[in-house]
Amino acid sequence: MRFVFVALGGAAGAALRYAVSLLPAKGAFPLLTLLTNLAGAFVIGVIAGLAAKRNLPQNAVLFLKTGLCGGFTTFSTFSLEACMLLRSGRVGLCVLYMLLSVALCLGGVFGGLLLTGRTA
Repeated sequence: MRFVFVALGGAAGAALRYAVSLLPAKGAFPLLTLLTNLAGAFVIGVIAGLAAKRNLPQNAVLFLKTGLCGGFTTFSTFSLEACMLLRSGRVGLCVLYMLLSVALCLGGVFGGLLLTGRTA
């Protein structure tokens, strides 16, 4: 039954990710992927904090954290876009994208945990 909760959350997350990809974006910088990963990092921090603080049901955590956030965030897309930036000779933009993605998403998780009163 746990697989069903993960699968349903994953489907919802993937549909949300697709919806974000339909937003208009200009320029070479993959801003929508960065924002998606940042939002997913923050939300997974909130979920982890709430799960620890409020003892959420395991199926809810599986649906939200593993399914929804796993389907929504886009690390594989991030990796592909970073490679494409490198291949197109945009080394500086690639480095900026990778640094921002890692730093902001770690900050997003930390912010989500702080929001829920958790520090680790």
